Amino acid sequence: MAKRVKKRKEIKRKLLHKYRLVILNESTFEEKISFKLNRLNVFVTGSIFIIVLIALTILLIAFTPLREYIPGYSSTRLKRQATELTYKTDSLMTVLNYTNRYLDNIRMVLRGDIENTQTNRDSLFERYKLDPNTVDLTPIKEDLELREQVELEDKYNLFERNIDGSWAVLFPPLTGEVSQGYDMDEKHYAVDITALKDSPVKAVADGTVIFAEWTSDTGNVIIIEHSDNLISAYKHCGSLTKSQGDFVNAGEVIASVGNTGELTTGPHLHFELWKDGKPINPQDYIDFN
Repeated sequence: MAKRVKKRKEIKRKLLHKYRLVILNESTFEEKISFKLNRLNVFVTGSIFIIVLIALTILLIAFTPLREYIPGYSSTRLKRQATELTYKTDSLMTVLNYTNRYLDNIRMVLRGDIENTQTNRDSLFERYKLDPNTVDLTPIKEDLELREQVELEDKYNLFERNIDGSWAVLFPPLTGEVSQGYDMDEKHYAVDITALKDSPVKAVADGTVIFAEWTSDTGNVIIIEHSDNLISAYKHCGSLTKSQGDFVNAGEVIASVGNTGELTTGPHLHFELWKDGKPINPQDYIDFN
């Protein structure tokens, strides 16, 4: 028992024994700073410092973006951002693919190129051909009222369509003599209409101008995009009155007849119609006389 008490006193004496920490000038041995301390003070101070340092580190990681750099850390915000970026990337890829196809169509119109030189329009209509004997064509009261309303609204509409989606009436861009017609074999996907120089050229339907520039082969060219993937092109124009991005109405003057470009022998309008990326014969839909 006496030994145990003596041992405790010895430990207490060592812990409370005072020491002096002195910082001296090495050259002059002048005392600059001195501290009085004991082992217990050093132990308590060191423990408090370590605890505070650990607490600050935890707070720094828990409430700052530094936690996101910890391997394996799962952040709801980062997951949400990654999901949004994935959707945006997918949307951008879709828009990019659509834009590329759109530009390819414009290039085909400008160059007069198509992938398949044979286009059988009758086969397209055959797919939607119905047997009248299998359909009850008796209109109901609501159908009759709807037809009367539509007929009234479209009475003066120049941009009409048939039920099967084919184009019925388009506004003639120019009245004149057709000097060269549409010819698939000769790869002449247009009609050439002769007229006096500076005669007004009009839009065949409502649409947006998607190209209005000069080209070396076809001179002043203006291309208009209409609804239902219909594109009209007007080439060898003398001047253009519309710019890219302008909206035009059916029958609105967009250019004048000219003789511009290398591939021309006189004042005329080279007019093309493209549907779903393929050329169609304008004379099937427009009366140029």
